[in-house]
Amino acid sequence: VQLVESGGDSVQRGGSLTLSCAASGFTFDNYAVGWFRQAPGKEREGVSCINHADDGTTYYATNVEGRFTISSDNAKKMVYLQMNSLEFEDAAVYYCAAVLSTRDRFIYTGWGDSTLYEYWGQGTQVTVSS
Repeated sequence: VQLVESGGDSVQRGGSLTLSCAASGFTFDNYAVGWFRQAPGKEREGVSCINHADDGTTYYATNVEGRFTISSDNAKKMVYLQMNSLEFEDAAVYYCAAVLSTRDRFIYTGWGDSTLYEYWGQGTQVTVSS
């Protein structure tokens, strides 16, 4: 199993960026893929998730909802995170992660719990400047 993130860059506040996560080695349709981020001195936090086992149901952290959009291309085994109106607080290393999933995977444990996820990428850096 491999997850490889790309697309991290330095962007001005208010700008946009799209991150990509290339997945391989597992049956994409049976997994949920999440985006997490970690800034220096802070805990890793869930940003967004798409559950392919639940018809592509999407989830967002409240502090990114309306600004970020998660999507996937199942044929290419790619998951994207479109980030708009970037704020200084969005600067972090962004990781994609995958967990074997079902339709009700996140009923008892929230999608944003990083301990759920079995596979992780190496991360991609997002910097937001003034």
